[in-house]
Amino acid sequence: MEFSSKSGNPTKQRTGCLVVGVFDGRKLSATAQAIDSASRKKLSDVLKSGDIDGKLGQTLLLHKLAGVSAERVLLVGVGKERDLAETPYRAALSAAVKVLRSTGAADATIAMAELPVKQRDVAWKAEQVVSAVMEGTYRFDRLKSKPPEAKRSLKKITVQVASKEDLARAEPAIGRGLAIAEGVAFAKDLGNLPGNVCTPAYLAEQAQELGKRSGIKVEVLEQKDMERLGMGCFLAVARGSRQPPKFIVLEYKGGKRDAAPVALVGKGITFDTGGISIKPSAEMDEMKFDMCGAASVLGTMKAIAQMRLPLNVVGLIPATENMPGGNAVKPGDIVTTMSGQTVEILNTDAEGRLILCDALTYAERYKPVAVVDIATLTGAMVISLGHIATGLFANSDTLAKDLLVAGESAWDRAWHLPLWDEYQDQLKSNFADFPNIGSRAGGSITAACFLSRFTKSYPWAHLDIAGTAWKSGPEKGATGRPVALLSHYLAKRAAA
Repeated sequence: MEFSSKSGNPTKQRTGCLVVGVFDGRKLSATAQAIDSASRKKLSDVLKSGDIDGKLGQTLLLHKLAGVSAERVLLVGVGKERDLAETPYRAALSAAVKVLRSTGAADATIAMAELPVKQRDVAWKAEQVVSAVMEGTYRFDRLKSKPPEAKRSLKKITVQVASKEDLARAEPAIGRGLAIAEGVAFAKDLGNLPGNVCTPAYLAEQAQELGKRSGIKVEVLEQKDMERLGMGCFLAVARGSRQPPKFIVLEYKGGKRDAAPVALVGKGITFDTGGISIKPSAEMDEMKFDMCGAASVLGTMKAIAQMRLPLNVVGLIPATENMPGGNAVKPGDIVTTMSGQTVEILNTDAEGRLILCDALTYAERYKPVAVVDIATLTGAMVISLGHIATGLFANSDTLAKDLLVAGESAWDRAWHLPLWDEYQDQLKSNFADFPNIGSRAGGSITAACFLSRFTKSYPWAHLDIAGTAWKSGPEKGATGRPVALLSHYLAKRAAA
């Protein structure tokens, strides 16, 4: 998909479809007013007929308006003008893209960056146009024997802005938005692949391909390397699978040679049965998404390489399956982590924290300025926050605030939860230093408490994406979150 921005008279735009907004109450946006004037009040006549009144998500496609160069004009309801915030703006864009997909237009001009979204500038609105178009046109049908036929697909999107000054702000935002959207799509592709295709070895291969294309250094550690490092927790989880584990290390060097990097650590359980503590069979197929933390790291690395951010970033991905078997780890087993601490494994389905803890210890060798881990870690997070916000825990309020701000900027939001010492009391064992689970109460918090015991030497944050990494139901599939949040965080850090 090709994106660009343009200012000037929208009535003269030669395009397959011109998209304009209509506010609730049948009020036309600025560009829509220009179209109305050029077409001798055609839009006003349509509004009077009652075919559209501007309620959020309404659409009406018009063809060959007199006085307008566009082949089609798409009216999109954006809701009340005084209440136009980020969520309805995105909803209106999504509605527009859905209609654009159904037309034969190969190109379109979207004149919605002019809309008065509260506290958002033209750069933010232009980036969201790119994000909505890429999300709305995303398809994953590579494994179907006969992919569904589609009409002539959109190939070019122009973001219409009001002035040359807006053009100067919109153009870099469009480039950033496209880089992030392509990173999101990469993460979605990996997440949507089934477990028999997306194995630990496949993830490693994809990382190596990314490295070749983007100039990122990639190293893949094998089981013998992990044994030498003493990654007892990671290897314990891998014992039940016939697929060999992989520890994937990516190094993006865009900053000064001696500058401390930011480290991203992604949970890479390519399929999670729960192990001996096996999961219920209902919806277990969705456990192919348990590697979405790893996918988000790869997607973010792709995005920052495309943006050429001037900073150093390390990506660490412990990848394995969690399977039952004759050699699988058992409830009650005690293993030694890379840090030397011992863990009593009371539940083999709490495996994500076991592979992450060794990866977090490995991160110490980089002397990172900050570490962020991303994991589909706990079902309790879905109960806490549903599918809207990612759970955020941190040992640094500054890092937590930076990530929250990045999430708001990207509209890939997170919510900060407590990591108080009182919760640590739930992690007690009579036989090891601590167990891998606490009581049922506060399960997401005690999981974060477990991870915090391996992050004493650097600022650290944990993003629990169990509720946001994928969707179920008719729209089943990976979301690519939180690639946008992480990309905005790293971009702002690079700018600073």
